[in-house]
Amino acid sequence: MSSHSCTPPPSATLSAPPPLSGDPHERGGTPARVILLTGPSGSGKTSLAARSGLPVLRLDDFYKEGTDPNLPQLPEGGGADWDAPLSWDAGAAVAAIDALCRTGRTDVPVYDIGASARVGASALDLGGAPLFIAEGVFAADVIAECRAAGLLADALCLRGRPTTTFRRRLARDLREGRKSSLYLVRRGLRLLRNERSIVARHTALGAHPCAKPEALARISAARAADGQGAAVRS
Repeated sequence: MSSHSCTPPPSATLSAPPPLSGDPHERGGTPARVILLTGPSGSGKTSLAARSGLPVLRLDDFYKEGTDPNLPQLPEGGGADWDAPLSWDAGAAVAAIDALCRTGRTDVPVYDIGASARVGASALDLGGAPLFIAEGVFAADVIAECRAAGLLADALCLRGRPTTTFRRRLARDLREGRKSSLYLVRRGLRLLRNERSIVARHTALGAHPCAKPEALARISAARAADGQGAAVRS
């Protein structure tokens, strides 16, 4: 979504996600690995993930509900800060990534951004694919956890011109009616001012900053490497 406001500085921290179930090789190896794809809201993560041809886990579906009393708030009564990492359930997202890597399938929530609520659930099955993409504005926040568990194939942060991102994001959010027009304009201007610091934060967390052509090339390289690895294991 991140269609929802000011990303905190690199020092902001999330409560630690629950530990994964040990080293993947000790539990027999994992049938799949993940490419974490992050970037500012409106940077083109969803469209690039679709172009990759890989299965995609939408990390924005792990936002907390609007009724959660622990949601971070904007200053001066501006409402919930949906661009703060603490508005997102990192533990549930990591658990879903781990399940996909170990078993090839998991159940994921379906999140309605306009309603700020989970409205259902769906099953995601990799169909035997050895690689998948998990994309969202907070993907960088789980890089360390996925790397430590041996699940990470790559971590990418899309970057571009902040003014282009602003126009793309605002047009999408208004078209989809994600929030009130006034909220979306104010939010868009905040993110426009903060875009470079958002990319810097994601980079500090371990994501490689790049434009779409390089991102697609790295995804293709990871796909080829995993395909070769699968052939050797078989």
